[in-house]
Amino acid sequence: MASMPLGPQQQLQPPQVATPPQQLPQAENDPMQVDSRGGSDAASNKEMSAPVAEGNEAHGLTGHIISTTIGGKNGEPKRTISYMAERVVGTGSFGIVFQAKCLETGEAVAIKKVLQDRRYKNRELQLMRMMDHPNVVSLRHCFFSTTSRDELFLNLVMEYVPETIFRVIKHYSSINQRIPLIYVKLYTYQIFRGLAYIHTVPGVCHRDVKPQNLLVDPLTHQVKLCDFGSAKVLVKGESNISYICSRYYRAPELIFGATEYTTSIDIWSAGCVLAELLLGQPLFPGENQVDQLVEIIKVLGTPTREEIRCMNPNYTDFRFPHIKAHPWHKVFHKRMPPEAIDLASRLLQYSPKLRYSAVEALAHPFFDELREPNARLPNGRSLPPLFNFKQELDGAPPELLPKLIPEHARRQTGFGLPDTQTQM
Repeated sequence: MASMPLGPQQQLQPPQVATPPQQLPQAENDPMQVDSRGGSDAASNKEMSAPVAEGNEAHGLTGHIISTTIGGKNGEPKRTISYMAERVVGTGSFGIVFQAKCLETGEAVAIKKVLQDRRYKNRELQLMRMMDHPNVVSLRHCFFSTTSRDELFLNLVMEYVPETIFRVIKHYSSINQRIPLIYVKLYTYQIFRGLAYIHTVPGVCHRDVKPQNLLVDPLTHQVKLCDFGSAKVLVKGESNISYICSRYYRAPELIFGATEYTTSIDIWSAGCVLAELLLGQPLFPGENQVDQLVEIIKVLGTPTREEIRCMNPNYTDFRFPHIKAHPWHKVFHKRMPPEAIDLASRLLQYSPKLRYSAVEALAHPFFDELREPNARLPNGRSLPPLFNFKQELDGAPPELLPKLIPEHARRQTGFGLPDTQTQM
């Protein structure tokens, strides 16, 4: 039985980081914490969107039946749909997520129930209505419900996917085994495919990529991004809150208090997930905001003045103790494929502009095994669809297209590549 790989915090002696800069944003006390209902930094969302359907008082308790009427628009007949709540699968400051069964069809769904501020539109609902991709959880429909205390709740009815990457990592750790590399490749590839879509088509930054928000179908091994409660369309020149994203996966520019960041914060988070899949535990397990930066410095070394400027120009004058970077090949175990190490190093860069884009990550040699015509799951079953791209390749460098869509996939789909010679 394979032994568990040691994470960098077990391999390294803690560096003598004498006094981390005390001027780092006090994020734990930041009053502008993320509002999962979408109203925290969205002053433009002044009116709540019209209800899609009305529901009765629903508490998400086991056995509770929720009935709602949908349809009735554009000549479509109204119909009643009823859901029986079966079990709670997630809770948080946002509200509750429970598994339910549609009594009319027998379909399993996940219902996310969030308290709705009547003054604001729900950003998560708006964004989910915009998205349609195999690697993004799909919204079935939604309805509002009220309680006896006149509280208004939004209920998002989504497809149900039973597992998460978090639980997969936990399972393999519990049996002291590494995750098979084919699964690491397959899961990470699909994460970047989902990110390539949301970053390109609707222009959405997820802002909370982590193993708990990555769903996995245990039969097909299809991965789907979920929980868009923190997501936002980023507008250049517009300020955003920096206290966003779960700590272990928080990009360094957020720790430095940057407010004009880009979708590259999702790339950093995805790089942390890749490293965690390879290691079996988090790469940067900081205990607080300052300690999170210390954990990053232990691996990447002290950021240069230019790297600090790229993250947040306001911090260029602060001095940091000089710590050398720890070689990536020593962060991971000796038998780690060099392609895996190379990809991690290209994702986990201090400078946001130097990180790979999601499309560039998809073309990396680490994923070449998935592009083989005869690639299969360990049980012999076919891989989930990986090359049925939508508009996420719009604007991709032409030289990457033959890599992104292998010849056998082009033959199946009839996808034609642009003639780069005639374009020159």
